[in-house]
Amino acid sequence: MNFSAEHLIGLALALLIILSFVGRDNPRRAFRSIKAFKELRRSIELSVEDGSQLQISLGRDGVLGPHSAAAFAGLTLLNQVANTAADSDQPPIATTGDPALMLMAQDTLRHAYQRLEIPEHYHPLLGQATGLTPFSYASGSLAQLLDGSVSASALVGHHAEEAALISTASGTRGAFSLGGSPDLSGQALLFASTDEPLLGEEVYATGAYLDAGPAHQASLRAQDVLRWVIILAVLITAGLPLLEGLL
Repeated sequence: MNFSAEHLIGLALALLIILSFVGRDNPRRAFRSIKAFKELRRSIELSVEDGSQLQISLGRDGVLGPHSAAAFAGLTLLNQVANTAADSDQPPIATTGDPALMLMAQDTLRHAYQRLEIPEHYHPLLGQATGLTPFSYASGSLAQLLDGSVSASALVGHHAEEAALISTASGTRGAFSLGGSPDLSGQALLFASTDEPLLGEEVYATGAYLDAGPAHQASLRAQDVLRWVIILAVLITAGLPLLEGLL
């Protein structure tokens, strides 16, 4: 029987279900250490202590585009940051270049405030669309960074050349910066200009490393298992003709 896409999807779903219930006592024990997420956690805690603000830049591609996975990773990051810092003196703010993503950011923040039982502290301006073109989006984000109250910024989502403007401004103010993007030019610029870049698929591991829930951690483990399944399938497929020739 051929190993089709349907079989792969079925295996992935089975792994997600099984791994969602396995390892709950220490959900991140099988993950490799990523310094960027450790430093981000530290920056969140410091911002709450000193009353400074965190800025989450979600990029300029919405949840219906080709980079929707990165947009959802940014929203997951925003949710986890809000859970920790929403009741601080300077609550976290989200900026984006897509109107639909702005609405989802506002909804994410509103639900976080409701969970914390402080809905009266929520304000729609905590989620902003700062511009609809790459550089207008970056310019609008700069206005937030340069006011002096931001102590850390995280760029997680689709960013290209405009990422350098945002991350450089963060460095100029002495603020911690983290960045990850599915765009190759954005990755290169963020690697050079942020304190802690997220490399490649590390962007999509944001939820798992920030304890967003068992499903995020299970999905990351399932990806690792599926990689080995595909590697073994390739090796077996390549080795069968050789074995047949020897026999």
